[in-house]
Amino acid sequence: MSRHDPLVRFRHMLDYAREAVQMAGERTSAEIEKNRQLGLALIHLVELIGEAASQVPRDIQTKYPQIPWPKIISTRNRLIHGYDYVDYDILFDTIKNDLPPLIEALANILKKKEQ
Repeated sequence: MSRHDPLVRFRHMLDYAREAVQMAGERTSAEIEKNRQLGLALIHLVELIGEAASQVPRDIQTKYPQIPWPKIISTRNRLIHGYDYVDYDILFDTIKNDLPPLIEALANILKKKEQ
């Protein structure tokens, strides 16, 4: 697989999403905000998910409507461009509620493609 293969981006998204969910663990939003290193790491992982998503060509994105491409990419843009204020409640909600279904969808896509 070349680094320009869209499946590489899918794999990156999956790996970063899994890492963010694992890293957040059972912590609360307040705990994440209080722990600067953890908060910055989680912000960066969510940014990386969005960056990888933005590198998937639009024609490939349309083949996978179960992935909320615009939401993922806009979240990345908000974190990058709104770096001076991060709402940790939203970050927490994204990691706890949005990433698990994304992980499942990406894992299913990759499983079918790798068969």
